[in-house]
Amino acid sequence: MVANQNNPMKYSLLLLRLSLGFYFAYAGLSKILNPEWTAAGFLKGAQTFKSLYAWFALPANIGWVNFINEWGLLVVGVLLILGFWVRYASIAGIVFMALYYFPSLNFPLAGEHAYIIDEHIIYITALLTLIAGQAGNYLGLDGRR
Repeated sequence: MVANQNNPMKYSLLLLRLSLGFYFAYAGLSKILNPEWTAAGFLKGAQTFKSLYAWFALPANIGWVNFINEWGLLVVGVLLILGFWVRYASIAGIVFMALYYFPSLNFPLAGEHAYIIDEHIIYITALLTLIAGQAGNYLGLDGRR
C-alpha cells in the first residue's frame, strides 16, 4: 500500500490508531475503576431493539455484560495503541460502537443532536479506515510479524 516510507498517510493512520486506542482504553479503564458503574440504565433506556437491550440488562446477564463492556473496551484500546491485531481490535470496536449506537437511535434521530449519523458511526468509519489502511503496520506490532 505504501511505496514511499515518508507517506503522510502512514502518519495519519498512526495518529488515528493511537487516538482511537487511547479513547477506547480510557473508556474501559474509567468503567473498571468506578465500582458504581453499570450499563443497566443505558440498556433499559434503549429506543431501538428494546427487547434485546432489556435482556442484556436482566440481573442474570448484567454481570457478564458489564465485564465484557469494561474489559473489552480496555483490550481494544491497548491493542490499537500497540498496533497488535489491529484488524481484530477494530472489528471488536465496531461491534461495541454498533451496540452503543442502536439504543440512542430513534430513527431518524440518533441521540439528541444527530440525524442518523452520530459519533458512533464516525468511530465505526474510523475503525474501518484502520482495517483498510493496515494501520498496525506503521510503528505497530502488526508490522513486526
